[in-house]
Amino acid sequence: MAKQVYQILPGYFSQEIEIPSLSLPESGTSQPKSVEEREGDQTLVVHQVPANVEQVPARFGLIDDAPDRWTRLRQIISGLNVTTAKGSHKLLLLCFEGSGLPLIKSYGPDNVAEAKYGTKAWDDHWSKLNGDDELTWGPDPQLTPRGIDQAKFSRSVWEEELLYGLQPPDKIYCSPHSRALKTCEIVFEGYYDNDLVTVIEDCREENGVHTCDKRGTRSFIAHNYPKFLIEESLTEEDELWNPDVRETKAEVAARAQTVIDRLWKSHPDDECGLLFLLFQSH
Repeated sequence: MAKQVYQILPGYFSQEIEIPSLSLPESGTSQPKSVEEREGDQTLVVHQVPANVEQVPARFGLIDDAPDRWTRLRQIISGLNVTTAKGSHKLLLLCFEGSGLPLIKSYGPDNVAEAKYGTKAWDDHWSKLNGDDELTWGPDPQLTPRGIDQAKFSRSVWEEELLYGLQPPDKIYCSPHSRALKTCEIVFEGYYDNDLVTVIEDCREENGVHTCDKRGTRSFIAHNYPKFLIEESLTEEDELWNPDVRETKAEVAARAQTVIDRLWKSHPDDECGLLFLLFQSH
């Protein structure tokens, strides 16, 4: 069977142009202060926040800033699925735990440790341990208080976008790592039922050697997140993690391909619903 090929449709999200970002509000405020500025033909909301805080892309990266922006996007996707001869289009929003430029940012002790020791020392030595005299980052560390605050702020951004046509997700696929699971619970609590969230083994980044990449047990996930559906193939212990072998980029890409393949096979081509992926990342 031929390998499926996936592409990002340009012109709708901020892969091509830089847009302002939302950030955690200053202490004592519920929302960041903002002003409107013009950039080309678009009115952009620039949020005035300290430069050193973690950021969430404004409108989750959607370029369109119209009041009905998410409704219009779904209509566009539906139209593309009608007129496209081959393939299908879906709205897929990725939620990352850790650093980077995500929809949702949440902070774990592994992120704190890497910042403390530097990336090289972290990769060469500290990442192979379970912690130091101040922090415990492996296996399967929990969110830090800062990470919890980040997830709560992301929820406030999510609920704000609901006012502009963003609908609750039709399906959420989540990493088995505690940081991602907790982020999912905080951001979407009240918006999911007992089968909306599915925990899948392959929904995780580079694996092996780093103790923070070893997940908890299936029993731990089932006990702490009883409303989440766990795929049958997820074993009790983390059998993917190897203390001596780090996955290559090619191996990670191949595993990621299986996740995307699963999404497309699980949802008919005529669906344009909102799908979420939450996975552990650094």
